Formats: sequence, structure tokens, C-alpha cells
Amino acid sequence: MITIKNEKEIEILRQGGRKLAVVLDMVIEKARPGVSAKELDKYAEKLIKKNGGRPSFKNFQGYPASLCVSINEVVVHGIPNDNMILKSGDVVGFDIGMQYPAQDGLYTDMARTIGIGKISAGAGKLIKTTERSFYEGIKTIKPGAHIGDIGAAVQAYAEAHGYSVVRVLCGHGVGYEVHELPRIPNFGSKGTGAEIKAGMVLAIEPMICIGSYELQTLADGWSAATQDKSLTSHYENTLVVTKKGCEILTKK
Repeated sequence: MITIKNEKEIEILRQGGRKLAVVLDMVIEKARPGVSAKELDKYAEKLIKKNGGRPSFKNFQGYPASLCVSINEVVVHGIPNDNMILKSGDVVGFDIGMQYPAQDGLYTDMARTIGIGKISAGAGKLIKTTERSFYEGIKTIKPGAHIGDIGAAVQAYAEAHGYSVVRVLCGHGVGYEVHELPRIPNFGSKGTGAEIKAGMVLAIEPMICIGSYELQTLADGWSAATQDKSLTSHYENTLVVTKKGCEILTKK
């Protein structure tokens, strides 16, 4: 069932989303050449708890960290460790979720991809196109529209710029749980899927590849990487559907 949140719940999500956006910004500020992904994970968990929240990814379906750190060909779900050292030229996705308040709170989720040090022009274009595809997707959101409208817009924008969109992973509902219905693919056809209604809380997250969208799961059982080793980028926000459109909740 697709849930509808009430005004009180949306205000809690707004507060949590604002706090999570600040946390991720602070994590990104520390993401420089020579820093380990594990150090950033510990920092993210500390900041989440300091802000009155609980890291929602940690122990979710067995995932061992608070922050997903996905480097270069890894699209999502990279597990941070001490040997994962950021290098100049890396393209790194940071995905983070929080339950706020920590006890019996509501969930928000967001992701950003950045370049470490000096990156190639092609990598920079990929990152910007992924972000732009998110905004193209959410232009379609309003009551009476359909979930398929979002993916169709994301796909059209990404493919028009020469990229492919991941098929096997998608966005989702969020709020009461880390993942809720509906599933929100980053591809599809206008007018298909569930009808969008005011009060839905959705995590929209384009995942874009320079090469093929075919993925493989690496030996750690979590990291989802492109089979052709091509660069990837991921951009995500939690938003609420309003009477006229949508409001991004994971922003400062």
C-alpha cells in the first residue's frame, strides 16, 4: 500500500530532512584525497546521533554501515572500510538515511555524487547531468500524474545526453519505513504506474552510467557496480507531493 502522510508527520520529515542535508554537507566537506571511507562513515554516524537521529541504513537488511560510499564504477551500496582511501580523480557517491527522532521517528534519505580533487571533464558532466535529470523528473510530480511520468522524464534527459539509466535499482516511497511502495524506476512511459497523490513521500534517485546500465554485485555482497567498469553517478532527495507539485524535504 502507498501511504499518505499527514501535516504533522510531514513537518517531522521536514525537520529530519533539513538535519540530514546538513549532515551530508559536513561529510562531503571532509571528503578529500587521502581520507578513508570508514572515517567518513564514523563521522556521519556521529553527526546523525548529535542531531537527534538514528542512522537508518546501519543494520538495515544486514548493511553494516551508516553511510554508503560508492566509488567510480560502483553505483550504490558501497561499504566503507579503512582500506577504501579517496584519491584525486575519483567520482564518489554518498548515500545516507536517518530516522528522526531517533526513537519512533520518521525516515528521510538522500544522496550526492562528487568529484575528489581534480576530475575529468567527462566525469564532471556525468555528475551534473545526473543532478539535472532529478530536477527534470520532479517537474512531472503533481496530484493526478503517474509514477511512470517521473522515470520517463529522467530517462529522456539522461539518454539525450548520451548516458544510460540503471534498470534494476530504483527510487521508492519513504517515511514510515526505510523503503516503502511505490517503486520508482528511472525509466518508463508516461501515464503508467500508480497515480500520484498529495501527501505521498517519495525518494527520487536517478542512477546514471557513462556506459552500459548492466550491473553486477561485487564480492562484498552489497556493492552494485557496472559490468563494463564505466563511471556512474547517483543523486537523491526525499520529497513530499503537495497540492500543486512537490517540496524537497532533504534541503537546508
